[in-house]
Amino acid sequence: MYAFKVNGVEYREERDKNLLEYLRKDLGITSAKEGCGEGACGTCMVLVDGKKYRACVLKLSQVDRKEVITVEGLSEREKQVYTWAFGATGAVQCGFCIPGMVISAKALLDQNLNPTRKEIKEAIRGNICRCTGYVKIEDAIEKAAWAFRENYVPVEEDRAWKIGEAMPRVDAKDKVLGVAKFVDDLSLPGMLYGAVLRSPVPRGLVKKIDVSEARAMEGVEAVITWKDIPGKRIIGHLVQDWPVLVAEGEETRYVGDALALVVAKDVHIARDAVKRIKVDIEELKPILTPEEALAPDAPKIHPWGNTVEVKTHVKRGNVDEALAKSAHVVTRVYQTQRVDHAFMEPESALAEVVEDGIVVYTGGQGVYDENRQISAMLGIPADKVRCITAMVGGGFGGQGGHVGAASCGPHGLDNQEAG
Repeated sequence: MYAFKVNGVEYREERDKNLLEYLRKDLGITSAKEGCGEGACGTCMVLVDGKKYRACVLKLSQVDRKEVITVEGLSEREKQVYTWAFGATGAVQCGFCIPGMVISAKALLDQNLNPTRKEIKEAIRGNICRCTGYVKIEDAIEKAAWAFRENYVPVEEDRAWKIGEAMPRVDAKDKVLGVAKFVDDLSLPGMLYGAVLRSPVPRGLVKKIDVSEARAMEGVEAVITWKDIPGKRIIGHLVQDWPVLVAEGEETRYVGDALALVVAKDVHIARDAVKRIKVDIEELKPILTPEEALAPDAPKIHPWGNTVEVKTHVKRGNVDEALAKSAHVVTRVYQTQRVDHAFMEPESALAEVVEDGIVVYTGGQGVYDENRQISAMLGIPADKVRCITAMVGGGFGGQGGHVGAASCGPHGLDNQEAG
């Protein structure tokens, strides 16, 4: 038996569990976000007896007879000050990291209300931000410290803002306090959970996908392969070249191509079932550069070949004339490394069956594309699919190219990545 407090309320649990999962799933406390799940990003930061910890790497046994504080457990005064400070400095953008930042700030300011800039930097070393960076967040913590020291009471302004004035974001308060809902913060009664089996190799010939063992597991509602796609299996944003699920006899094109989906009553069952799927895949030499793809003897990436034409014409002035009159013309080929978008919010979606259609909540950046692709994949009219964008935890364009949900169960489907 483990006994502990969360935000001043006493709880007792017989079974040891992950603290972050317990907060989010059992107690519905969603200010602590699940970003990496490995103790690296700090989006799940909480206070345990006044010290900051990443909840994703703690068990309930480690907080036995202790008190856990999340942003929901801050005093009204603290909520007021942190909301004002982070909003006024422009420290809030996507907001996914901000509740964790606030907890780290509280851990510092509870001990030191006049910190140096170096001490503030040190206090948030365990928190990653991908949108704002850190200067404005440091400004916010400095501003909050001043407000606490001077007993300043922020006043929320409800007025018409003028051009040039520093207007706080309209969603800053909800994001600072963890009230704003990202997709993984949403839930439905009795919902099912999804997990995805993905290709372990960048280029491989899929010879056989055996889902029989996974399908027989208790708690598994369905295992879906390419055979079960009711509508179009090949979809895409600009070009229809992306298989929802790779079929037997086809090649994968990157590490992560989806091979099968598991729908289960519990996320752990879903992820365990993914591991039971047996895939016979022959690893092939990947094509890694445009030059390799354009070589005469290159294997075909797509049935039509290795070139995709998407033309955009932008014309302004006479280019040939401008080049002819230029004192110098430099023509070179430049190369740079690839940089991933690296947003911290996990890709997920939630779908609910409504009458003769579905409602899909996504963290994507293009609801109209999602609508087109989901309706095409399910083989139902677009007006039977309603896509709603929840809060987006970063993106930078990277959440503009994935489909919200691959399928939905009778009570809704929370489509999460398989670990």
